[in-house]
Amino acid sequence: MIRLSVLLIALMTSACVPPAYEADPVSAQQWQERQDRIARRAAEQARLCAITKPEDPRYDQLCNSTPRDRP
Repeated sequence: MIRLSVLLIALMTSACVPPAYEADPVSAQQWQERQDRIARRAAEQARLCAITKPEDPRYDQLCNSTPRDRP
């Protein structure tokens, strides 16, 4: 019973852990690679939105979500 309680507490508190830290790029090449990744993600999301029908349950998630790269 104690093990179950400890496991339950560990699972509940693990959701409170902040996301992994991503350091800012330091070189011009790293900044460009970051910008390219962001552009690829945006293009992929736009492509998925374009091929998803409005009645699809994922439509709102794909087409109406805000980018996570915004501060």
